[in-house]
Amino acid sequence: MSEQSLTPGKQVPDFMAEAIPGEFSLSDYKGKILVLYFYPRDNTPGCTQQGIQFRDHYEAFRNAGAAIVGVSRDSIRSHEGFAEKYQLPFPLVSDTDESVCNLFNVMKTKKNYGKLVRGIERSTFLIDPVGKLVREWRGVRVDGHVDEVLEAVRKLAT
Repeated sequence: MSEQSLTPGKQVPDFMAEAIPGEFSLSDYKGKILVLYFYPRDNTPGCTQQGIQFRDHYEAFRNAGAAIVGVSRDSIRSHEGFAEKYQLPFPLVSDTDESVCNLFNVMKTKKNYGKLVRGIERSTFLIDPVGKLVREWRGVRVDGHVDEVLEAVRKLAT
């Protein structure tokens, strides 16, 4: 499946990736709603705020039948420290080879302190219980985003 063909309404191909607390496999989430969110980097202000907001709404997502999984290019070791420091109760995928990022087409060229750098565009994907991509948010602003995703999950769950 090419990057361009992964759009809402399409089946997300199964994939596996290194993660904490153990290997992630999309097929393990069949029968559940999955919120897959991509963020640029552990322990940076926006990414930390976003992780904390998903953490603070974790029970509401679970009650709506959804699981949350974060994805960045950080190492397992970095993820372990980040998750421990902020008590993140959901898996974090370590996508050091960018295979998951490329599947969801979230790698972008961005300006960082005046320099062009390649990095993850903050994005969230909502996958239904049969593995179909229902909705995507790209170029996410952290404020209010988690509430919007939770509302979409609740609509999907009903």
